[in-house]
Amino acid sequence: MENNTKADETNLTGKVLIAMPGMSDARFAKSVVLICAHSVDGAMGLVLNHPLPELDFADLLEQLGIDADAGSRGIEVRFGGPVEPGRGFVLHRVPEGGADPEGVLRIGSRLAMTTTRDILEDIAHGSGPDTAFLALGYAGWGPGQLEAEMAQNGWLTGEGADDLIFGRAHDGKWASALRAQGIEPSLLSGSAGRA
Repeated sequence: MENNTKADETNLTGKVLIAMPGMSDARFAKSVVLICAHSVDGAMGLVLNHPLPELDFADLLEQLGIDADAGSRGIEVRFGGPVEPGRGFVLHRVPEGGADPEGVLRIGSRLAMTTTRDILEDIAHGSGPDTAFLALGYAGWGPGQLEAEMAQNGWLTGEGADDLIFGRAHDGKWASALRAQGIEPSLLSGSAGRA
């Protein structure tokens, strides 16, 4: 195991948050959230396990005036969080290294989040990333807010495995994320305590 500096230990970018049973905000009950950016100024993430099946990617493209090529693939649309629910964020894989175009936020070495219309046009024309989803809205925390929620037993942190991020078996993601941390979900209590 590598020795991390204190700053590295507190930066959760690229990690997942797993909601604990006592989560006080019902919008995040049994949620798994990928942290896309984290600093002393706050944190921003995308909920990974709440799809929006009533919203079709092709319909969204039509609303935006983007014509899709015949046979182009669609991507899944998910609830990214309660902040700015009308704003879209495309989470996708990227090759390691290289320069990122404007509007791309790299999350570690293999993931990125893009907020520009260009990526939606690329996907509609079959030239976008192979693996991606569109999140509407995001989860946001002000300075120290996420750390306070973690101290109050609201969240557990873990690694963002590919199937957790891009997989479509949403009903099992929360339990899978806990089990990946060695925790059996049925044994968790909704009450916080101190020893």
